[in-house]
Amino acid sequence: MEENKNIFKSIDEYILQFSPEIQEKLQALRKVIKESAPDAEEKMSWQMPTFVLHGNLVHFAVHKKHIGFYPGASGIDGFKPKLSEYKGSKGAVQFPIDKPLPYELISEIVRFRVAENIKKAESKAQKRKK
Repeated sequence: MEENKNIFKSIDEYILQFSPEIQEKLQALRKVIKESAPDAEEKMSWQMPTFVLHGNLVHFAVHKKHIGFYPGASGIDGFKPKLSEYKGSKGAVQFPIDKPLPYELISEIVRFRVAENIKKAESKAQKRKK
């Protein structure tokens, strides 16, 4: 997707701009994230669908040839061997748009990020009590 000038107010609005095939992939991705992080809230951040639980959890976005998945640096580091077949960077991975998404791997990464964010939130809460 080229730089889009639309301002999206919801994930539904974001997903509706794409072809039915891409919408189907995005809805499945969204479902996997929701099932893996049932307490996370949805929002739009940086014009990307975002899931939040004690801070940002994961984002995703459609690009011309891939779906970007953004679990942050720790979400990439913890799964480097499993992500080795995909292009990526410090905090992102690119899933080719013309191939099936690795939903089980995405679920693992999201659950990892949930545990990480909960641990950070608990640690902060403990520090405040002292």
